[in-house]
Amino acid sequence: MATQSVPAGQIIYQSGQPLNSLHLIVSGAVKLFFPGGELLLEKGDVIGLLEIGYDTHCFTYEAAADTSIISYPYSTDKPIGNLFASSEDLTNLFAISMFKQVCALLDNYEMVKYACSNLYQSLLDNYNEYLELCTRYKVSPKALPDLENIEPLVLETDDDIEDWLSNYYTSIRKAISGNVPAFLTKNPWILSGIMTKASQDVQNILSVFQMLSDYQSDVSILLLNENHLDFFDLYTSLFFRIGTKSQDSTALSAAISKLLIQLESAASIDSILLKERVTEYKTKLQRLEETGSLEEETTASAQDVASLSNSLDTILDYSKCDSEVTSKFKKLLGDYKKLIDKNATDDKCRRLRAEITKLFYQIYEHAFFVSIEDRQIPDVLMMFFLFGYMDEELAGMESALYLRSLVHNIPSDPERGIYTVYDWFHAIYYGRKEPCRNEFDSDYTAYIHEMKVTGKITEAKERALLQDQKGKTAFEIENMFPLVNRMTFGRISTFCPVFSEHNVLKELPKSLVTSTSVIGCFDTIRSMDYSAYCREVIYTSPALGIGKEMIQVEVVPDVILMPNVGVRGVMWQEIEGRRRTTPARMMVSVFQMEDLETILVRLTGEFRWEMCRRIQGARWNDMSERSLTSEYCDYIQFYRKNRDLSPEAKDKIKSALQKAKNSYKEMFVRDYISFILYEGKGSPRLNKVSRGILFTYCPFAKAIRDTLATNPLYREILERYKVKNIQKLHHLENIEQKLKNTRANIPDELVRQRAFLES
Repeated sequence: MATQSVPAGQIIYQSGQPLNSLHLIVSGAVKLFFPGGELLLEKGDVIGLLEIGYDTHCFTYEAAADTSIISYPYSTDKPIGNLFASSEDLTNLFAISMFKQVCALLDNYEMVKYACSNLYQSLLDNYNEYLELCTRYKVSPKALPDLENIEPLVLETDDDIEDWLSNYYTSIRKAISGNVPAFLTKNPWILSGIMTKASQDVQNILSVFQMLSDYQSDVSILLLNENHLDFFDLYTSLFFRIGTKSQDSTALSAAISKLLIQLESAASIDSILLKERVTEYKTKLQRLEETGSLEEETTASAQDVASLSNSLDTILDYSKCDSEVTSKFKKLLGDYKKLIDKNATDDKCRRLRAEITKLFYQIYEHAFFVSIEDRQIPDVLMMFFLFGYMDEELAGMESALYLRSLVHNIPSDPERGIYTVYDWFHAIYYGRKEPCRNEFDSDYTAYIHEMKVTGKITEAKERALLQDQKGKTAFEIENMFPLVNRMTFGRISTFCPVFSEHNVLKELPKSLVTSTSVIGCFDTIRSMDYSAYCREVIYTSPALGIGKEMIQVEVVPDVILMPNVGVRGVMWQEIEGRRRTTPARMMVSVFQMEDLETILVRLTGEFRWEMCRRIQGARWNDMSERSLTSEYCDYIQFYRKNRDLSPEAKDKIKSALQKAKNSYKEMFVRDYISFILYEGKGSPRLNKVSRGILFTYCPFAKAIRDTLATNPLYREILERYKVKNIQKLHHLENIEQKLKNTRANIPDELVRQRAFLES
């Protein structure tokens, strides 16, 4: 057969491409890539052997040097035994290469599994060392989001590779080294069966590699990430905090150097990002050495600083709470301030935070109702209402002064649906909004009615309470507020609602969520998923002869900024009451440590899922009535039998389902994030089935559809979308033509529907 030359760096096969040939390497070398690692194939090795029995490649192959290969046609319709029957020499080469590659994969598995265990332990060691350094320098340590959720690697028995498998293939490799035994060469179908079974084992090995790779990624992101919520930032920010105090920093400098060595050697760390962060660190370090400080020149006057002194007393006096409550709270907060590690998880610290939290909301509620009658609310009180601020020492004077500057430049815009939590309570008190559902999914009306049904109140009392705006506001403060405030904070086990400097993991101005930033994110999402916040409603106009027409109405969600420094967002409810044309309610922290756009994309994915469930009712997962939720549930439930999914895709679904704790909703939300953030920008991340479902129910806007039109991955689903959309436009044109014939004006609702269909 003819020899084919492949230049260095050229991709020979990409994972997922059809498997129609096996290639013997005559000279040169080829890299075989799999999740989390790679192998080097050399002269005498065969490309594609590990995938025999399957229609597609599960690995990616790239020429590591100028390479020559000989190709042998192959398909699952013609088993490899046919090829062996034609040549004993070929049988030797293929068998030796096959078991050499399988053994190399198993050796890699042992190394990667060991590396995962080491990575987890090093993470714990790093954090313990950080805590020791904070204690040494008497600085309150900061906590990383998700650190408490990281667990040691544990592979279930059904998921892991059997212990005997490595010895089994090592023994086979030794038995055939040099020459394959005669009974195998003379009976090629026996060898064909053994090798086909080996390729099935390789699929299981790949599945484990995917889980190991995902685990490494999850752990490594805590070492270094784009949001600066990582160990590198913990160590360097501690260095700069103590550096300004001229303390001996030798131990900390050594710890940073050790961490850098760990980051540089970790394969799962983005080298470009690491270089950027190291450059940023060195720039700050140089500035510290030259000026002795990293602080910007402050314009705060002595009067500004003085106005914040005794903030806690000012807030407690204003709230008019019982003296027993205020004195107890002062003592508790004093004890909290004395803690070096405010994130400690021992029983004493947990109880302290829990008691502070309970009294905090009592004080907040009392102070809020006092403020309703006050036309000149003190700045310190507004800082309390908007940001949870209570004490200038706990907040740090620099942060306290910044919070004070925001009081007269509040980042909300209630007219456009962006509320601070204080704005939100105001809107409920004055009847512009209804309270949210409580944690049992009951709204205020249902809650009051339940009290009447159980005999706790009379019917007359029920009618009075339904009109009681103060009662509605108290319901919101006592139910939604404590729960959502803790959820958006993100680190539930260490939550305390009082603003504290140790929770500030990024510069406050950079993490402040404003109406402009929220609206900008919504606009970005709608520029990709144009129907994200649309609901289908019935439009009728008997006067114009229009019966029931289904049209789309866009209702952008309300966003409430919770008074904390947090890392999460919460999609609390998809509609208000039972009306489908009311805004959804999404909550985010007023100071968001994570990327705001990613958080709002996630909440939009949750909204789409919950809105579909609301519309479909009890049949939300019934495939007899097709919908986003029913099709997605069917896809996940029966993915193993789906012929449109490659073995690699099935392995990824299995791994993703485990990470999502078997939640179909969480699986969908993660796919939706990939769909918007990557697929919408021309970077495929989803499999064929998931992509088809998402595009059917969450289609891209026209500009993106036009860009993707040349991409083969989207050609089929774009054609289906186009046909359905033309049918809808044709139906609308018929209605418009009838109206024109009667010289009637086309209603604005139909004009907007046409614009929607053309989006």
